[in-house]
Amino acid sequence: MNAYRNQKVALLYVLPAAALVLVFIFIPILLNFYYSLYRWSGFSDTHVFVGLDYYVRLAKDPVFYTALGNNVLYAIISLVFQVGGGLVLAAILEEKLVRRMQPFFRTVFFLPSVISIAVVGLMWQFIYNPDVGLVNGALRGVGLADWVHAWLGDSQTAIYAVIAVSQWQYTGYIMLLFLLAMHKIPVELYEQASIDGAGGWRRFWHITVPQVKEMLLVTATITVIGAFKVFDEVYIMTAGGPGRSTEVLGTMLYRAAFRNDEMGYATTIATVVFLITFILSYVQIKLSKTGQES
Repeated sequence: MNAYRNQKVALLYVLPAAALVLVFIFIPILLNFYYSLYRWSGFSDTHVFVGLDYYVRLAKDPVFYTALGNNVLYAIISLVFQVGGGLVLAAILEEKLVRRMQPFFRTVFFLPSVISIAVVGLMWQFIYNPDVGLVNGALRGVGLADWVHAWLGDSQTAIYAVIAVSQWQYTGYIMLLFLLAMHKIPVELYEQASIDGAGGWRRFWHITVPQVKEMLLVTATITVIGAFKVFDEVYIMTAGGPGRSTEVLGTMLYRAAFRNDEMGYATTIATVVFLITFILSYVQIKLSKTGQES
């Protein structure tokens, strides 16, 4: 009887949170899919049923594949530099010779992640400026004038220039997460490895990496999902140009909804973004076996 009463009390505590999740997450997801089946405008109450026409149109849209490819490229590069680079930086800061200066370096590397995206985008637009920008100025200063380039104005380099900004901004954040995980590793493991003659690389590969495996999966998932939801930096720096070469799913959605007033098509893109991020999250849960006893 007491157990039943406790379950009812626990349910009362859970219900408000469950109601919020239902109202602000699950219902909007279902409504988004529902509205993707209609042609409608943000300035009219008229809804014309079109079924899966927008999904067929999206599958035939070459810009969609350009945007999806840019998101995939964004994810791959971010995994290498944000997750891989963050892990290496964290391991370096955990070394005895550097540990005294760790608070300083933590602040320096983490600082970019707290700067407003708008500020970062405008700052890097100036840095990439072909005439007075720091990048081209540095190239001229070291005798590499032939490498001077309009980084954001060339469709071949623009997406890489934008992706580089995110690596600069968020690698420090990922590094901090790895540092938190490394602080939980027993020091005795490293001491025993040193006694056995293991060098720094072997200690990193055989002790650090296995011990932060859970955090590695979490940061990889955060990074990949973030790569598929990216919008701000792309929109501020290039708005999807030149020639839509830097278009990503987020900017494509924005263009459809707020420039072309094709709200049904925009909700279709939003549904695809949701499915991609949902699948990636599900894979992460399966890989990390979250919520299961080992």
